[in-house]
Amino acid sequence: MDDLERAILVMFDESGALDDDLKKQAKVYCNDIKEKPLICRLCIEKLCFSNLVQVQFWCLQTLHEVIRTRYLTMTPDERHMIRGSVFSIVCLEDKNLTRVLEGPAFIKNKLAQVLITLIYFEYPLVWSSVFVDFFPHLSKGNVVIDMFCRVLNALDDELISLDYPRTPEELAVAGRVKDAMRQQCVPQIVRAWYDIVSMYRNSDHELCTSVLDSMRRYISWIDIGLIVNDAFIPLLFDLILVGPLSDQLRGASVRCLLAVVSKRMEPESKLSLLQSLQISRVLRLVTEDVDVELVSDIAALLSGYAVEALDCFKRINSEDAKGISMELLSEVLPSIFYVMKNFEVDVTFNIIQFLSGYVAIFKSFVPLPEKQLLHLGQILEVILVLIRYDPVHRTNLDVMDKIGKEEEDRMVEFRKDLFVLLRNVGRVAPDVTQLFIRNSLASAVSRSSDSNVEEVEGALSLLYALGESISEEAIRTGSGLLSELVLMLLSTKFPCHSNRLVALVYLETVTRYIKFIQDNTQYIPMVLAAFLDERGIHHSNINVSRRASYLFMRVVKFLKMKLVPFIETILQSLQDTVAQFTIMNYTTEELSGSEDGSHIFEAIGLLIGTEDVLPEKQSDYLSSLLSPLCQQVEALLINAKLLNAEETNAKIAVIQQIIMAINSLSKGFSERLVTASRPAIGIMFKQTLDVLLQVLVIFPKVEPLRNKPKQMVGFLLLLNQLICKFNTLVRDILEEIFPSIAERIFSVIPRNGLPSSGSDAITEEIRELQELQRTLYTFLHVITTHDLSPVFLSPKCKAYLDPVMQLLLYSSCNHNDILVRKACVQIFIRLIKDWCAQPYEEKVPGFRSFVIEAFATNCCLYSVLDRSFEFHDANTFVLFGEIVLAQKVMYEKFGDDFLVNFVSKGFSSAHCPPDQAEQYRQKLQGGDFKALKSFYQSLVENLRVQQNGSLVFR
Repeated sequence: MDDLERAILVMFDESGALDDDLKKQAKVYCNDIKEKPLICRLCIEKLCFSNLVQVQFWCLQTLHEVIRTRYLTMTPDERHMIRGSVFSIVCLEDKNLTRVLEGPAFIKNKLAQVLITLIYFEYPLVWSSVFVDFFPHLSKGNVVIDMFCRVLNALDDELISLDYPRTPEELAVAGRVKDAMRQQCVPQIVRAWYDIVSMYRNSDHELCTSVLDSMRRYISWIDIGLIVNDAFIPLLFDLILVGPLSDQLRGASVRCLLAVVSKRMEPESKLSLLQSLQISRVLRLVTEDVDVELVSDIAALLSGYAVEALDCFKRINSEDAKGISMELLSEVLPSIFYVMKNFEVDVTFNIIQFLSGYVAIFKSFVPLPEKQLLHLGQILEVILVLIRYDPVHRTNLDVMDKIGKEEEDRMVEFRKDLFVLLRNVGRVAPDVTQLFIRNSLASAVSRSSDSNVEEVEGALSLLYALGESISEEAIRTGSGLLSELVLMLLSTKFPCHSNRLVALVYLETVTRYIKFIQDNTQYIPMVLAAFLDERGIHHSNINVSRRASYLFMRVVKFLKMKLVPFIETILQSLQDTVAQFTIMNYTTEELSGSEDGSHIFEAIGLLIGTEDVLPEKQSDYLSSLLSPLCQQVEALLINAKLLNAEETNAKIAVIQQIIMAINSLSKGFSERLVTASRPAIGIMFKQTLDVLLQVLVIFPKVEPLRNKPKQMVGFLLLLNQLICKFNTLVRDILEEIFPSIAERIFSVIPRNGLPSSGSDAITEEIRELQELQRTLYTFLHVITTHDLSPVFLSPKCKAYLDPVMQLLLYSSCNHNDILVRKACVQIFIRLIKDWCAQPYEEKVPGFRSFVIEAFATNCCLYSVLDRSFEFHDANTFVLFGEIVLAQKVMYEKFGDDFLVNFVSKGFSSAHCPPDQAEQYRQKLQGGDFKALKSFYQSLVENLRVQQNGSLVFR
C-alpha cells in the first residue's frame, strides 16, 4: 500500500478511532494529489490494480471531477487514454479489470457516471460509436449487461431526465444526444433489450428487471413503434401474466406498460393505442394473492390508463370516439375502486385527482347514465373507506397523545382532497350522495357495540363535509333527503359517543345543519339535548365539553329568539358547568386555542340579554350569575397580601377566569338595553365593576409581584381585560395604580431594550422579561386606544410620562419584533390626535417638539432607511403603512412646523435631492394616501442606494 492509498483509507475511515487532525491531513494530501498533471493516469492505474473499494471510489470520483472541470484543457492524447481506459473497464475488455465490475453497486454507478461525463463532451462529434461499440460486449453475460443498464440509467439521471433542474447548456446537450441516438442506435438498443429479456427471463429475474427499468426511462422519447408492436407488447404481457416469475420482474413489466400508456401523442392515436393494449388482461391480478408492491404498480398502470382515456374523452370531438373512451374507463374503473378500498398504494393521490376530473365531466350530463351513477356510488364507497382512521390509533386519538396528534394532523391533510371529491359528487348527483350517506349512517347506527368508532366517525364526517356544497336555502328547507338526515342525526345516540373524535364531529355536524331548525322549531328540544347532555357540554372529555360550549354559543346566536321559551331549561342544565368554570383545577387545564370554556357565558348572555325576556326575569337571571362570581372574587381577595408567589399566581388565574366569564356574559347585552331601556341591568354591571376594581387596588401591593415578571404579566393581562370591557369607567383606578406598575416594570426592564430572541445569551429570566415587555406594550396600546390617554397626564402619573415616551420612541425604531414597533407607532398616532387636537395647541408641554424632532426623524425616516427594514416582509410593510400614516397625521396637526423640520433636517441629512423632497411635500399635501405611501417607499429605496444604509438611530 502506498502513501496515497493509506491517505484515502484514513480519509474515509468511519471507525472513530482515528484523530480528526490526521483525517484532515489525509484529505489535504489527497487534494494535493488531485492537482498533479498525471492524476487521470494515476487513477486508472489504481482502478486496474487496487482491490480496495475506498481507493476505487476515490479514483472514480476524482476522474469524474477532473473530466467535468478540466476536459477542455486536456490534450487529445490524454482524452484518448481516458476514453479507452474507462470503456475497457466498463465493457470488460481485459479480464484483469473484473475487480471493478464485481464490486459494490455504488462503485459501478460511479463508473457509469464517469462514462456519461465523457459522453457529455464527446458524443456524437468526437466519440460517435460509444453505444454501438457496446453491443458486441453484451454477449459476455450479465456483468456487462448490468453495466450497460447502469450507463443508460446514468445517462437519464445525469443528462436527459427532466425530473431534475437543467441549465440551458445541459438541455442543449441532452437534445443533441437524443437526436444522435435516435438516428444511430436506438433501434439496436431496443433490440438488445428484447433479446436480453427473452434470453434471461427464466434464469436471471434481477437482470431482466434492471433491463426493463432502464427501458422504461427511454419510452417517453423514442419511437413508440419500437415498443408497441407484435413482439414487445406480447412479451411484456407474457411476463406479467404467465409463469412463476418474480413479482419484481412482473412489476418492472407493468411499469414499462405505464410508460407506453403515458407516452405523449395526439388523442386519436392515443385512443387507438389504449384499445390495442387490451388492458383487461391484467385486471384479474388485483384480486389475486400477489405482492403489495406489484398491486401498487398495477394500480399506477390502471390509473395512468384511466387518466389517458379521460384525456382522450375531453380532447376528441367525435361522439363515437368519446363513447370508446367512456367504455375504456368503464372497463378499468371497477378494478381501480377495488384497489383503493383494499390496499394502501403509492398512487392514491393521483387516483383521487383523476376521479375529481372524471366526476367533473358529468356536469354536462343530463340525465346521468346508469353506469356512471353506479361509478359515482362506488367513488363514494372509496371515499368512506379512505377517510376512516386506523383502529390501531383509536386510544391515541382519544387521549390526544403525541401519536394521536400526529395521526389526526395527517388525516386532516389527507382528507382535504377526498372531501373536495365528495362535494363534487354531491353537486352532480345530490340524490345518490345523500342516499349513500344516509345508508352509511344507518349502517353505523345498526351496530350495537362501540367497536365501530371509525365507521361512525367516517359517516358523520361525510355528512359534515357535504354541508359545504349545499346552499343555505337547501339546508333550511331540508331538500332531498336532508330533512331525514338531520332528524336521524339528532335522534341518534351512538354507543361510541364517548369517543372524542365521534363526539366532536357529531357536534360540528349538528351545528353545520342548524339552519334546518330555523323553520322546524319542533326539533329544538332535540338540538338542546345534543348540546346539553353527555354528548356535548357534559361530555367526559374536557376538549369535547369546551368545543361544545363554543358551538352551542353559535347555535344560540343563530336561533336566539326561538330559544327564549327554553331559557329555564337551559340555565338549569348549565348550573354545574357555570359553577365549575372558576374551579381551580378547571382553569389550569392545558387546552389549545381560544376554547377556554367562557363561550358558555356568552351563550347565556345572548339568551337572557334580549328584550324578549321580561325585565324582572332578566334581572333574576343576571343576578343569579353575577352574584356568585362577585362573591368568589371577594373571597379570593381576603388575606391576599399574606400569600406567597404561587398562591398569588393561582388566585390571579381564577380572577382572570371570572373576569373572562363576566366579559363574555355582558356581550349579550346591548349598550342601549343597559343604559336606556333597562338601566337596572346597567347598574348591576356597574356594581360588578366596583368589585372587580378591588382586584387592582389590592394585587399591585402584593409583595411577590415586585420581582416576579410572570405574576406581573398575569396582572397586566387582567387589567387589559377590564379596560377593554369597561373603557373609561376604570380611569380613576388606573390613575391610582399606574405609578406602581410603571415603577416596577421600569425597575426590571432596561430602557434600551433586551437581547433579541435569536441571541445566544437568552436565559429563562430574559424570556420572562421579554414577555413582560411585550405585555407592557399591549397595556400602553390598550390605554391609548380606549380613550384613557389622560391617565398619563394625571398628577400621580405625570412623572412617568417621559420614561414611557422614551421607551416608545426607542422601541418604535429598534425593537426586533415588528408587531411591537407597529403598536408603538399606533400609540404615537393616537396620542398626537388626543393631545394635539387643534393646530398649534400645546396640551402637553414639550410633546409637540418631541414628536416633530425625535419621533418623526428617527422613526419615520432613519429607521426605514436601515436595510434591516425589509419591504417584502408582510408585517414590515404593514408597519411602513402606519409610519406613513403618522406623517400624514403630523402634517394635519403640526402643518409646516413638521414639514419644514422633516425635510430640512431629516431629508438633508439623508442627502435627499431637492426635486424629490418637493415631490414628497406635494404628495403629503395631497389627499391620496396610497400615492403618498408608494412614493415614500420609492424615495426610501433611492436614498438607501445613495447612503448605502449608513444612517443609524440617533
